[in-house]
Amino acid sequence: MAPMDDSTHGQLVVVTGMTGAGRSTAAKELEDLGFFVVDNLPPSLLPDVVRLVDETHGPAQPVAVVVDVRSGSFFQGLRSALAHGVAGRDTTLVFLDATDEVLVRRQEAARRPHPLQQGGRLLDGLRRERVVLADLRSEADLVIDTTSLNVHQLTDRIADSFGTTEATRLRVSVVSFGFKYGIPVDADYVADMRFLPNPHWVPELRPRTGQDAEVAAYVLGRPGAAEFVDAYVPLLAGVAEGYLREGKRFMRVAIGCTGGKHRSVAMTEEIARRLGEQGYVARAIHRDLGRE
Repeated sequence: MAPMDDSTHGQLVVVTGMTGAGRSTAAKELEDLGFFVVDNLPPSLLPDVVRLVDETHGPAQPVAVVVDVRSGSFFQGLRSALAHGVAGRDTTLVFLDATDEVLVRRQEAARRPHPLQQGGRLLDGLRRERVVLADLRSEADLVIDTTSLNVHQLTDRIADSFGTTEATRLRVSVVSFGFKYGIPVDADYVADMRFLPNPHWVPELRPRTGQDAEVAAYVLGRPGAAEFVDAYVPLLAGVAEGYLREGKRFMRVAIGCTGGKHRSVAMTEEIARRLGEQGYVARAIHRDLGRE
């Protein structure tokens, strides 16, 4: 399926399969892995999409497209495009499948008719779909039977197949903020640094921020600061491992103080640094720095 091998080009993953087998879940996971994802793409447009991505994001950008049975007559174009290679990309055709019994149950739970049901039974639509997709299934590079897989297990299969070491690591955003401007509503965890002395009341530190070495040394040197970091970082690391087991790769931790200028900034930098040392992709973000 992938006769061309050019290391300067990113992967192209084409996801298709039975309705209800997990195409949307696979697409979301590929997006989290850094792929440029296009859903419900007419296969005849595949070369054009890849060319556009090459021009706008560069040829190293991995691309994933989701093709479903609604594309109908376009499937011959897909088979032709894959047979001849697409813009020099190493291409993988993924087919998601499941038993009719499970697919019917999933579709009934979602309360959605099958696109090929044509006024008949849901099962009739599934059987028509199997006929339409039979050739593609036989030509697929990777067939994943999702009959007994839950959402997390399916995302794990996709990550195992297409995720790089970098892409499958947890990404932690550590965000400093000022309570007087409101708590970040998208934070998974919030910690309050107002138990520490405020550098605002130290004249030579007041105009500086927690990113300055002098302020950081002052904040981290106060009683209780080191103990907090020593306890909080292992706690976050334990939660992070749980996130990874559940297929989550993003965590947002908010660290607050009164104005988001001194204590929270210094602590955010230190926590992000320590998480990075433990192998997580951690970055420090300072939401309210400069608002005063």
